[in-house]
Amino acid sequence: MSRVAKNPIHIPSGVEVSVDGQAVTVKGPKGTLVHQVHETVNLQRDDNVLNFEPREISPRGWAFAGTTRALINNMVAGVSTGFERKLELVGVGYRAQAQGKTLNLTLGYSHPINFEIPEGITIETPSQTEVVVRGTDKQQVGQVAAKIRGFRAPEPYKGKGVKYSDEVIIRKEAKKK
Repeated sequence: MSRVAKNPIHIPSGVEVSVDGQAVTVKGPKGTLVHQVHETVNLQRDDNVLNFEPREISPRGWAFAGTTRALINNMVAGVSTGFERKLELVGVGYRAQAQGKTLNLTLGYSHPINFEIPEGITIETPSQTEVVVRGTDKQQVGQVAAKIRGFRAPEPYKGKGVKYSDEVIIRKEAKKK
């Protein structure tokens, strides 16, 4: 039995949730998200509360119900407050600059990296060494942040590269003679 699936989702004010068959649409002040619920999950709405349970009582059914509950909860949180991921650039000459729908990165390569910002994502650069990725879809925010980090992942000797602001880089000692 899934403990996650048993927790109901309380819909905050200002957020509209509409269930049309297996399609769930969540509208809020930050945008609209749509999710197709798996056919093994039964979704019930009572006023401002969503409950999830499997149609067949099996470990697989409970797993789908728990996953669906987590995804819908992230959608509700995304359209009401949104998600953000902060990145830091560590290294001499490493810079980031957001220009329109492009993020320009200088990461020590022989060429600058021009990253096209996808729809539904906003990227800000409060300083030259900070990048803030914001959006309503938690998965998309994480994916874009991971892609930017992937251009130059932090290395363990000096810690240079693009890292998450809350990431701790475990340092290695240099080779001894």
